[in-house]
Amino acid sequence: MPRRAGTAGRRGLTHLSPRGDARMVDVSAKPETAREAIASAILRMSPKTLAIVRAGNAPKGDVLGVARTAGILAAKRTHELIPLCHPLRLTGIDVIFTDDERRGLLTIETRVRTVDKTGVEMEALTAASVAALTVYDMVKAVEKGVTIERVALLEKSGGKSGHWKRKRGSASRDALGRRGER
Repeated sequence: MPRRAGTAGRRGLTHLSPRGDARMVDVSAKPETAREAIASAILRMSPKTLAIVRAGNAPKGDVLGVARTAGILAAKRTHELIPLCHPLRLTGIDVIFTDDERRGLLTIETRVRTVDKTGVEMEALTAASVAALTVYDMVKAVEKGVTIERVALLEKSGGKSGHWKRKRGSASRDALGRRGER
């Protein structure tokens, strides 16, 4: 028998049925609200590789342009990649790059918005992750040792749980401040 929207299944987890089976949560009774999520990923590479990325002359072309597009597409297709995510009507997706060339750090920050019945945290995290993987793919001919670090949700707003923000100093947002925004 289907459970009502918003009710918890086994052990209070909404994605588990009373028998413990995975399920997609029924959100039909939830109100639509404006929702937003911000996530990030950091890539560590040599300053020389980062200079190539910034100049836009990597062997595979415009790394940041392609990674931005990949992040946007990933957010739009999150429900196809993460089994229990709902398809959402996304109203905005931004992918922003900041860097610290001296330390070889490239930060990807994604912001995803919707007016819907469930949040966009997974869409923002997926966008940051896929954009980071795209950067790696496009620079691996230059440097195979690039690492992807600290994929994290930074902030979310909307819905029943309201606003949440990661504490300062515990997220990738502080790795670069706001320098080098692209």
